[in-house]
Amino acid sequence: MGTKRLVIGTLVGGVAVLATGYLIFTLAFSEFYAYAMNSGSATGVQRDPPLLWAVAVGAMSFGALVTLAIESRPGAGNLGAGIRIGAIVGFLLWFTADFTFYGISNVGNLTSTVVDPFLELVPGAIAGGVIAVVLARIR
Repeated sequence: MGTKRLVIGTLVGGVAVLATGYLIFTLAFSEFYAYAMNSGSATGVQRDPPLLWAVAVGAMSFGALVTLAIESRPGAGNLGAGIRIGAIVGFLLWFTADFTFYGISNVGNLTSTVVDPFLELVPGAIAGGVIAVVLARIR
């Protein structure tokens, strides 16, 4: 994999993660996460307004990770494989982060810790599909 492919995959994947993340976590499930972030003694931990530059940096990192996963699998340059790889990466990334945060802090609750990795399948899958389709055109 060349630098050009990594940069393009990172950018399109990051934009896909930002867009789907906004739709899912800000529009569709904002009340669920607002409750989860303010339950127990961890109240008032959600930034208002959020630091969008930091969210974008995280999304680009997610895009780079999915790009590296797709590019490391021979024959994974199609939509179906990209969706599958992106979903797996998204789930495992957030399963790790959510349970680690749950274990070491009082941010969130067990319900959000279990639900979040499954919701993260969607941005990961969409990013993976977009990355695979775009990179297939750059052979």
